[in-house]
Amino acid sequence: MFAILIGISLKSAAILAVAWLVALLLRGRSAAARHLVWTSAAAAILALPLLSAALPSWRVAVPQALGPANVGLVFRVFVTARDEAAPVPAAGAPGRAALAAPASSLTGSRTLWRSDWRLWVTALWIFGAAAVLLQMLVACLRLHRIRARARRWQDAESFRALSASLGIAGPVALLESAPASMPMAAGVLRPAIFLPADAIDWTEERRRIVLLHELAHVRRGDVAAHLIARAALSLNWWNPLAWLAWREFLKESERAADDLVLAAGARPSDYAGHLLEVARSLQSPAGAAWAALAMARPAQLEGRLRAILDSRVRRHGAPLGPGRATPLAAALAAVLLVAPFAAVRAQDQSSGVPPELDATIAIANSQKNHEILERAASAYAFRQKYDVAQTLLEKALAIRGEVSGTQSAAYAAGLVKIGDLELARNQRIEAKDFYTRAVALGDRPEVARALVFLGTDALRSQPDTARDYFWRAVNSDSTGPQAGTAYTWLAEMRRSEPDGAPDAESLYQRALAVEKPGSEASANTMHLYARFLTQQGRTSEADVMEKQARDSTQANANNFARGLDGTVHFRADTVVGPSGYQRPDTLLLPPLNSGGGGGVGAGAGAGAGGEAFRVGGGVSAPVLLSKVEPEYTEEARAAKYQGTVLLYIEVGPDGHAHNMKVVRSLGLGLDQKAIEAVSKWNFKPGQKEGQPVAVKATIEVNFRLQ
Repeated sequence: MFAILIGISLKSAAILAVAWLVALLLRGRSAAARHLVWTSAAAAILALPLLSAALPSWRVAVPQALGPANVGLVFRVFVTARDEAAPVPAAGAPGRAALAAPASSLTGSRTLWRSDWRLWVTALWIFGAAAVLLQMLVACLRLHRIRARARRWQDAESFRALSASLGIAGPVALLESAPASMPMAAGVLRPAIFLPADAIDWTEERRRIVLLHELAHVRRGDVAAHLIARAALSLNWWNPLAWLAWREFLKESERAADDLVLAAGARPSDYAGHLLEVARSLQSPAGAAWAALAMARPAQLEGRLRAILDSRVRRHGAPLGPGRATPLAAALAAVLLVAPFAAVRAQDQSSGVPPELDATIAIANSQKNHEILERAASAYAFRQKYDVAQTLLEKALAIRGEVSGTQSAAYAAGLVKIGDLELARNQRIEAKDFYTRAVALGDRPEVARALVFLGTDALRSQPDTARDYFWRAVNSDSTGPQAGTAYTWLAEMRRSEPDGAPDAESLYQRALAVEKPGSEASANTMHLYARFLTQQGRTSEADVMEKQARDSTQANANNFARGLDGTVHFRADTVVGPSGYQRPDTLLLPPLNSGGGGGVGAGAGAGAGGEAFRVGGGVSAPVLLSKVEPEYTEEARAAKYQGTVLLYIEVGPDGHAHNMKVVRSLGLGLDQKAIEAVSKWNFKPGQKEGQPVAVKATIEVNFRLQ
């Protein structure tokens, strides 16, 4: 809805801007011509929502917004990180019935106080548009009631003759309104003119002038144009440009009617005098002016009088001016002209579903195959197009609910996937909501990862709750990939308790027994187990354990780095820490002297065949222009784990890091966090003989807790 609102608002503003330009170019023409412009613009704006919904999308690619860059020569940043958990708003555990909401309610699952600003803007726009439309509807109902109670004017014969003299073929009702009320024209299909009851005391000339003015509105079809413009204004009630356009529309409508009266033979001085007296002595019925055309508005009177008395003002070319069908034809033409514009969609790949996925979604829905959408979601999550991935996962969850039911294990697995995505986009609170909903459907292997996350989240503030979550993860899938992680956290909790060392070691060993050798989970367990052994004074065992852990971590991290070149790294087997809790120290260093170890390149003369160069010997160093700070993972922070990650990179001619390799690993996801951050750094490339070349460098990332 927000996207529709933005699209309509921008297109409406563009139409109004064009209308202003055209009206300005026509300032030397008649008021009827300018009124035609504003009527056409209003019709086009009113047709925009319908055309946008009915017409096929015409996608136009637009560049994505560039984030702010920290421009300058930055080699060292010192950032301290706190050991405490980030504050999370306390919330009671929701009931099982509430947590098992169907997929259609996913987007509204967050509580109102956590809704994003787009929801509030959309709600405000809808409320304002409804208020303006309601005001017009009330005016129409009030006018209908006035018409139902009004009596027909007695002197109808001369009125019909006057109507025929203006070329009005259909019947027009002449009705008597309350004394001292403003003359009005109303009605689209059944036009009517209201004269105050005391108009019987007017002179014949004044009645004729007033009736000519109101009949001019009927002949021109101004009542229908008035309602169209008012409805268009309701869609843009917040836009000052729309209100200015509305004022111009009213002004040109009255001046066009004045021109027609003058073209019918009225003397300008007499007409101006009658108009001034009507405006001075009569008032519009309260609330009805929004749906009818009153003869005189005090705010416009001065300008109208000057225009009436100015002999240089250009009136209609023909004696009677354009007929009633002219504005309708112009409005229809404007709608047809704006149709291609209404079909335009700004193709911002950072949000929404791109058009190339429409067929994929259709196939997945027809086959009831959620895996098609989930694979596509993983690809878009890798490209950090999280809104697209979110939409795809929600559609996949809807399929899971249709096929298996909203209380099924498959549905719980879909909730976990959306929680994983929220965690990848650093929305920890939202991830917790989805994980909690999944867990509420029952302890089963599909929710083991959610149980581990909830346990880690409660580790500091609610240790008993955390321990319960970890044991539930173990019991739900005792041999699954999450059981080892749960055992490791149970061991970490027991390690810090008095006389807990024997139980802790047993839990570490049980974790390694169920974890796949060489996996990231196994390496993390060995890192923590080695630290435990060191604390127990068993340094030789700890060294062996740490060596195995670092070898596994380094291999996994290097695979991860290679995956950044095209392999999806949004993985379901790891819990990614949130953004913004801690930021490590970073240091840009010259390349390591050694030519081996972790993929560091050859000597200073390297560079032939596309190889990277070392700084020196005519090769300038790259300059860091902007950088993304690495983040602490939640696991490392919870385990009070710190250290240094050393990366080898090659700063390419494009100013980005390539061929990244881990020279010294750390574990617990910190290697991957360092790689993710450095992959987004932007450099001014080094040069050789005035040409940009690839240059070797080493990045040292120091993770520290305060």
